[in-house]
This record gives sequence, C-alpha cells and structure tokens, in this order.
Amino acid sequence: MPICREDGILPGGRPDVSLKKDPMHHLLTGSHPLLRTTRLLLGLIGYGVAIALFVRAALGLSPWDVLSQGFSFRTGMDFGLSVLVLSFLIMLLWIPLRQKPGIGTLVNALTVGPIAGLTLAVLPLTDSLIARIALFVGGMLLLAFSSALYIGAGLGPGPRDGLMTGITARTGWTVWKVRGSIEVVVALVGWSLGGGLGVGTIVFALGIGPLIQLSLRLLHVNLPGKTAPTATLDTAPALDTAPAHPGTEPIELPAR
Repeated sequence: MPICREDGILPGGRPDVSLKKDPMHHLLTGSHPLLRTTRLLLGLIGYGVAIALFVRAALGLSPWDVLSQGFSFRTGMDFGLSVLVLSFLIMLLWIPLRQKPGIGTLVNALTVGPIAGLTLAVLPLTDSLIARIALFVGGMLLLAFSSALYIGAGLGPGPRDGLMTGITARTGWTVWKVRGSIEVVVALVGWSLGGGLGVGTIVFALGIGPLIQLSLRLLHVNLPGKTAPTATLDTAPALDTAPAHPGTEPIELPAR
C-alpha cells in the first residue's frame, strides 16, 4: 500500500481520498461553518478554564498578566481596565502586520473572562504544592490545545494570539520562537513597570510557545506565512482545512 503524506497526497501527486473519510480529521479540519464555530467555542471555553487553572495554581502570573499588573500600577487603572486597554493597544500592532479581526476576536473578548470567572467559582483553593503544580501544568496544556483549536477555526484570533500569528505570517519564523519571544519580552516589560514575576511566569514564558506549535501541528492547523518552496512530510498542509485567517492562503507550519 502506498505511503501517504500527512497532507493526504500519495507519491506521484495523487490525492488519497480515504483520508477525507477519517471522521476525526474532518472534525478538526472541515470548513463547514458549523464545524468551525464548534471549534471556536470549544477552544474559547478551554482557554477560559485554563486561565482559571493558572489562577488557582498561584505559582506566578502569566506574562501578559504581569504586564497588565505593571501597567495598572503605572497608570492608576484597575487591573480589569488595564487588560482591556492593553488588548486595544495590542490590536493596533495588528495594522502593520496586516492582521484582520473576525467574529472570533469579538467572541473571545466576550466569553473568555466570564468562563474563567465561572470556573473559579467552582474550583476550590488548595494549599497542596503538588496539586498546584498539577493545576499549572494542566492549564498550560489546555491553553495550548485550546489556542490551536480556536485559531484553527479561522474566524479570528484574540488580541495576543493575533499578534503571534501576524508576526509568524510576516516573518516566516517558527511559532515557538515567535510566541516565546513575545512572552519573554512582555514579562520583562511588565516586571520593569512593577508587575510581579513568579516561577510559573518563567516556565510559562519559555514553555507555551513550543506547546502551541505542537498543538497546531497535531490539530492540522496551517498558519499563513513565508515558507520554503518545498513541503516535507510533517509540514505539508492538510486537505479540506479552513484558512487560518480569512483572506489569506493556507501554508505549511514551520517544522522547527
């Protein structure tokens, strides 16, 4: 039996139609509006739950929360307002990156916070260090998977993920390098403004980029960007995938 590449192309350029019959592959990559909306909502729910897990872990704020905390100290705004203002400022950076918002961007802003709040209301506090580490690790894994799931819906990323995908698209750098660099810079800027760093902040900044890149690959999400002219076994795009962002052509996810 011929060996099929991950993108469903057999040797000689013939498509492997059997790949389309895989129900899980279709659920993860199908372009039907209902499938894309489902991926968006499930991803945002998971994202909100992940934030609540980080809060309960109490091992350090995420880099973006460090920035929001430092920004609130410097401006006198409350923390919630600083988060909103920074989200708007981040989206201004989308303009030179030619990144476009979508309905998913709006739904992100309206749902992630309330979902995190509801999760915190039912998730008990714990003094156990092992339990807190488990919450933190679970939160990182869930956030990475959820990010890939809702980005893959192609309905518009949130402000922070949009910055990541926009830089990836314009530079062709790997996702883990882009996201990791953003997180480290954000953490340092937030710390310089007076935000508090913790062990969890450092682990998050260094680890979330590779986890998101792995999740994007596992969920067959193709990001727009600059790539090499030839596709390899683990970088070729999947068939029947929705564009990562409307108006752009899907391309390969960088291999490293």
